[in-house]
Amino acid sequence: MSVRIEFDCKNVDWNALKEILKLVGMANFEPEKHRRAFESSYVTVFVYLDNRLVGFGRAVSDGEYEAAIYDIAVHPDHQRRGLGKLVMDRIGEQLSFCNLILFANPGKEGFYAKQGFRKMKTGMARFIDFDKMESLGFIE
Repeated sequence: MSVRIEFDCKNVDWNALKEILKLVGMANFEPEKHRRAFESSYVTVFVYLDNRLVGFGRAVSDGEYEAAIYDIAVHPDHQRRGLGKLVMDRIGEQLSFCNLILFANPGKEGFYAKQGFRKMKTGMARFIDFDKMESLGFIE
């Protein structure tokens, strides 16, 4: 299989992106909403295997010293092959001058720890649906 990495949102199959997010248990919205979110991001990374979208991620940033990483996902059929690390590495390379923050799906903290991330003591959140996020294990 040939691996291709793209950094722009041209020709992205937003339906496939939504489906991958759904398959991995992450928040997913209408494809158009994902398109707007990715196009508004500072960095986007898309991984294709044989021209099929299988992984992606994005970061928002002030372009100076802070960035937040979102929507890191790899299709379940292609996990544990280094593709998530590839996405994280490419985002990190493009934002090497920034502090990076993220919040992980419960149970995925180990993956991010291997990428050099550490738990924060003072992380706070104000979610639209606190009850849902609590039931998913994101907040105390």
